[in-house]
Amino acid sequence: MANSSSITHFLLLPFSGTRQLQLLHFCLFLAIYLAALLGNGLIITTIAWDHHLHTPMYFFLLNLSFLDLGAISTTVPKSMDNALWDTRDISYTGCVLQVLFYVFLIATEYFLLTIMSYDRYVAICRPLHYETLLDSRVCVHMVAAVGACGFLYALLHTANTFSLPLCQGNALHQFFCEIPQILKLSCSTSYLRELWLIVLSACLFFVCFVFIVVSYVQIFRAVLRIPSQQGRHKAFATCLPHLAVVSLFVSTVILAHLKSSSISSPSLDLMLAVLYSVVPPAVNPLIYSLRNQELKDALRKMTTRCFQKQ
Repeated sequence: MANSSSITHFLLLPFSGTRQLQLLHFCLFLAIYLAALLGNGLIITTIAWDHHLHTPMYFFLLNLSFLDLGAISTTVPKSMDNALWDTRDISYTGCVLQVLFYVFLIATEYFLLTIMSYDRYVAICRPLHYETLLDSRVCVHMVAAVGACGFLYALLHTANTFSLPLCQGNALHQFFCEIPQILKLSCSTSYLRELWLIVLSACLFFVCFVFIVVSYVQIFRAVLRIPSQQGRHKAFATCLPHLAVVSLFVSTVILAHLKSSSISSPSLDLMLAVLYSVVPPAVNPLIYSLRNQELKDALRKMTTRCFQKQ
């Protein structure tokens, strides 16, 4: 038994106890991490390089890629380091910072995805007012607002989580510092202090989800009224990548955190955590680049010019 004042480090859950599987875990995470760096890096570079992509939709996509890079960089490198050197340790300060930055990045990403649904709604349902409603200044203010809200949300969660007395040791059943796993170490009477933040999280999640659903109902109604098949296809092409990213984000988070406790196990929790924290940042660039002809053309133009200069 220990309390939070005596804890100097936490023990993270390893993927395997055998050295060969630990090295396999390192190699798999390294491949996924490099794919996320390459995919998101190419999107960021392409949008910054091509002035034709300096529109609200691509500005939000640029910020989404930055958030994906930050989110995967917060958890995966430490897990790879532990697997490579056969350790489980993470310092108390490192765990606090990991929780703070990860919650900040994930919450901000969800808020940003909500804004991106509004961007698609205005572009398709109110195209004549698009430049007025979403000029560059408004877009910057919106991104700054969701970033501030995400940081405040993360700060509240982190401060509240680590202010709880931890009475159940320091071993976390997860490969990174995840709030539900830290709460399992707290005294049972102190757990209720986190309840109001859990309710707040559920309300925010639900409000954003309803906003996204309502936006896309209006979008699909407007698209189906477009007379030409080519026009409908173009409208769907700009919406489906965002809808796919939202679906991946929401479904993995719900599956990981709202599953029945009767089917919960350390190995299942571990796999679900990988599914919602590691896979989306690596897959999101692929989703956007496959369905977006403008982005593919700009990327092809940029790489061709780079090779010509060489």
